[in-house]
Amino acid sequence: MSEINPQIEESWKKILFAEFGKPYFGELKSFLVSEKSRYTVYPPGSKIFEAFNRTPFNKVKVVLLGQDPYHGPGQAHGLCFSVPAGTVFPPSLQNILRELQTDLGYPYPQSGDLSKWADQGVFLLNATLTVRANQAGSHQGRGWETFTDSVISALSSERDKLIFLLWGKYAQNKRSLIDTSKHLILEAPHPSPLSVYRGFFGCRHFSLTNQFLVDSGLSPVDWKLD
Repeated sequence: MSEINPQIEESWKKILFAEFGKPYFGELKSFLVSEKSRYTVYPPGSKIFEAFNRTPFNKVKVVLLGQDPYHGPGQAHGLCFSVPAGTVFPPSLQNILRELQTDLGYPYPQSGDLSKWADQGVFLLNATLTVRANQAGSHQGRGWETFTDSVISALSSERDKLIFLLWGKYAQNKRSLIDTSKHLILEAPHPSPLSVYRGFFGCRHFSLTNQFLVDSGLSPVDWKLD
C-alpha cells in the first residue's frame, strides 16, 4: 500500500494524520479501489471529504450527523442530508426544511444545497462517507465508522461549546463519544417519513442552536437558504 495522502483540508489532515496510517484505513482504501472498478460509487471522489473541506476543524460550531450518503444519481455531494442545487429533495431533506420553515419562519427554499450552512461552521458529517449506487448502507462496516468516530472524538476533546445534533437512534448511539460537560447535545427522532411525526417536527433545533451560540458569545448561524 502506497502512502495514503487524502485530499482533505489541512487542519483536518493534521488532526487525523494518525488515522490515515492505521491498517483499517489502508484496507478501506483498497476496498474503495475495488468497488470503483466494478460499480458506481457516490459521491464523486473529489467530494468524499467535502464536509471537511467546507468546514475546517477550528471553524466547527455545530455537528450534524447523518448515516450514509444518498445512493441515487446526482444526489450525494459530501454533505449529510444535502443535495446539489437543482436536485429533487429526498424525503428526509424535505422534512428538515419544513421544520426550518416552521421554526424560524423562512420561506421553503428552492434549493436543497446546504453548503451555506457548512461554510458557517455546521459540520455536515455522514458516519459512512461513500456508498454503492442504488444500495443504501453498502459501504457500512468497512472502516468509515471507525474513521468518523475518531473525528467526533477529536471534536469533543479538542474543542469547546459545540452543538451536536443527533437525529435518530443511529446518530444518538454516538453520544458516548461526546463530552457532555462541555458540549450541548440536541436529540430528536430522524426526519425520515417513518419517524418525523414522533418529535422531529417541533424540535426547534435551529432556533435552539442559535440561542446556545449567542449565549456562548458566538455568532448565530444564518439558516436561510434562498
